[in-house]
Amino acid sequence: MLQPHTLYIEDSPQQVWVMFNGETVADSKRLKLLHETWHLPVYYFPEEDVCMDLLEETDHTTYCPFKGDAAYRSVRGGDRGVENAVSSYPESIDCTPQLASYAAFY
Repeated sequence: MLQPHTLYIEDSPQQVWVMFNGETVADSKRLKLLHETWHLPVYYFPEEDVCMDLLEETDHTTYCPFKGDAAYRSVRGGDRGVENAVSSYPESIDCTPQLASYAAFY
């Protein structure tokens, strides 16, 4: 029997940072930790704690019936980049309002 799909979002007391090509892309103590059925936990960073000038919006989108429409950004650092490395839910749906203005890194 399959278990129902669940999402659980909690505040994380950890300080976590994201480095790319020697540059700090994100650094926060105000993280959300998303637990989702069939997925490993994912840290979501407040966008205020993300160096947005190292990110470039892309046209890539995905849809999750539990979180809504995801928008993606690529990371650029020096002469290197990773396409669609950052996702966010700019218009979160009722079950995930805590994710609005937060971003996750792959």
